[in-house]
Amino acid sequence: MRYNIVMLFSNIIKRILKNKHISKEEFAKILGINQTTVNQWLLGKKKPSYDSILLLYNKFGITPNELFDLDR
Repeated sequence: MRYNIVMLFSNIIKRILKNKHISKEEFAKILGINQTTVNQWLLGKKKPSYDSILLLYNKFGITPNELFDLDR
């Protein structure tokens, strides 16, 4: 089965925002990216870069397996 990586990533970002009770702006600051990028991720218009994936792992403990739904 093929998964849409962008949508999986979007769902994980939404989950982080909800679980950590942080805004998109705070999330962007934590990762050192701009809020426009966060908005594009949430809308599924942009894919995460390798560096962004590493930042998510380092800052929030999100593993590549979770990001790419490899635990199924």
